[in-house]
Amino acid sequence: MTDSPPPPEPEPTRLFPSPADEVVAPEIPSRHLPAVTYRPMPEPPPFRQVVGPGVILIAGAIGSGEFIFWPYLATKEGLGLLWAAEVGILLQFFLNTEVQRYTLATGETAITGFARLWRPWGLLFATLPMLGFIFPGIALSAATTLTFGLGGNAVLICVVGLFLAGVAFSVSPVVYQMLEKFQTVVIAVTLAFLAVATYAATDLAAWGEAAKGLVSVGTFPKVIAPAVFFSALVYAGSGGLGNLTVANWVRDKNWGMGAYIPRLVSPITGEEVAAPALGHFFPQDEENLRRFRRWWRLGNEEQLLTFVLLGTVSIVAMSVIAYSALRGIPTGGGIDFIRAEGNQLGLTVGRWFAIVFFVVGGLKLFSTVVGNLDIAARVVADSFKVDWLRDSRFWSESKLYLLTVWVQILLGITILVAGLEAPLLLLSLSGLVGGLVLFVSAVLLIHLNLRLPHTIRLGGYRLVMMVLAALFYGAFAAHVAWSTLHSWLR
Repeated sequence: MTDSPPPPEPEPTRLFPSPADEVVAPEIPSRHLPAVTYRPMPEPPPFRQVVGPGVILIAGAIGSGEFIFWPYLATKEGLGLLWAAEVGILLQFFLNTEVQRYTLATGETAITGFARLWRPWGLLFATLPMLGFIFPGIALSAATTLTFGLGGNAVLICVVGLFLAGVAFSVSPVVYQMLEKFQTVVIAVTLAFLAVATYAATDLAAWGEAAKGLVSVGTFPKVIAPAVFFSALVYAGSGGLGNLTVANWVRDKNWGMGAYIPRLVSPITGEEVAAPALGHFFPQDEENLRRFRRWWRLGNEEQLLTFVLLGTVSIVAMSVIAYSALRGIPTGGGIDFIRAEGNQLGLTVGRWFAIVFFVVGGLKLFSTVVGNLDIAARVVADSFKVDWLRDSRFWSESKLYLLTVWVQILLGITILVAGLEAPLLLLSLSGLVGGLVLFVSAVLLIHLNLRLPHTIRLGGYRLVMMVLAALFYGAFAAHVAWSTLHSWLR
């Protein structure tokens, strides 16, 4: 009697299909970029594991708008305009979550999705917004703020700070993790400062005025120019390329289909991947849709907790502190305003508190610098890798990212050492480009997310809010363009 042959071993279950098994997903446009294929939607983790992208976004925003812009408005107009900050943050909440919708569904950034609709969008988003990042004005403001409290040479501090930021980006094995940790520390320090300042430097009457301002919808400025108020409303929160970069951070946090995309790593200490960050789509069955809906809820909750709540608290608290310190005291704008506020807090509370204010302010402004370096580098690296350098075996997204970071830093240091200042033309253009980025982003996100399957597409009240955002940002861009042209012709 002969032995029967052993039964064949069962094939192992594969999470990732082999190339031969991959099926093209026709739901995602592929006219200008390679088609995406189907893969299963990853299982969502607990909420605490997804927190991060909103922290990075708001930490970069509190350095400029929340630390300077809105407190300055509070000293000029009182606290009756705080309702406009709520409106600005709310509009950006819907913009941010629609950026997340496309990335959760495909793993691609929103800008890659725009390039699928029309190829030049990638190049335009990778180059035009850089106008606002060329001159290191915020970096110098951060260093100057530190000198108010600690002394020293502002230019030297700025050069050292930029160089150390470049080193940190270069040696971090996973860039996102370093950025998230740094910006989390900034947020923690800021909240601790606000708690102490609220107790030591404000009163109940000022907070009562703030409460009224938050609900006084329709109150408009009496002293400042309408264009300044309009700009404050637009840039409450982030307001610009940072909103689109939420997609890059979501991807590196392994949200949704972003789990299939290689993360940005240091070419020096990490293990880089040369493949472009082109995504995948998930089959529209009940299990995958259940997972997507859970990811969608997590993304909205994370934005509400970090971007909306922390952003609102920061704007209101910093405005109340400035209002309490500088009521009736004439001040200049920008760095002169920071110095006046810190000195007055020193007279009210004590010199030690002025030093804390300047140190925390310098740190917050520097967090904006770090955020801007990362934002510009991510957009450039992603756009060039998925399109023009898609087949390159040498130019990985990580190499392009690090190159862009150091180009920005070296240009900034050169400008500082040479003593150059941003020309008025560039300042005008950067404001116009910022408005255009928000307007075009809102329009393209509507178009992109309406093309998704009906089970996950944009619709309902969210579509209404996105249309309102597009109209508002479009009006802002048109206003800035007209004002800029009018000033040139005078």
